[in-house]
Amino acid sequence: DKEGTLLQYCKPKPNYRNFGDKMLNNLDKNWIQLKYPEDYARNQQPLWQYQYLKHGSCCQKVYDQNRYFSLALRLKDRFDLLRTLQIHRIVPGSSYTFKEILDAVKTVTQTDPDVKCTKGAQELYEIGICFTPNADSLIPCRQSDTCDKSKDIFFRS
Repeated sequence: DKEGTLLQYCKPKPNYRNFGDKMLNNLDKNWIQLKYPEDYARNQQPLWQYQYLKHGSCCQKVYDQNRYFSLALRLKDRFDLLRTLQIHRIVPGSSYTFKEILDAVKTVTQTDPDVKCTKGAQELYEIGICFTPNADSLIPCRQSDTCDKSKDIFFRS
């Protein structure tokens, strides 16, 4: 947030309710739970539950669970990072500098994202974009320091 604290695991801990409607299909299409077998992912929803408990907890006074995920999907469409990387000739199967990835994302966010690499390997794992609790403006992300900025980062296909 604007005070420099991380917006995660806020109190009170919200209750997560599994989706079983149109939202389930939207999330399943746009926020794929790749780490889990398909049936388990759809029935147990571990990734979405984790994300809601970690980040959604910090805006529960403003957004209920459905509104939180609806907003997340709208923001994903607004900042199509895969397309942005592609426009800047950053494509899966090659390696790029930390600065190349950071600068490409900044063309759409106008602020620093959090570029994360996998543990034990210099591979692109995640790109975080940070917002105020009301999601009304972007703010610079705190870097997680999982990438060695002196080495190229592999973008796996």
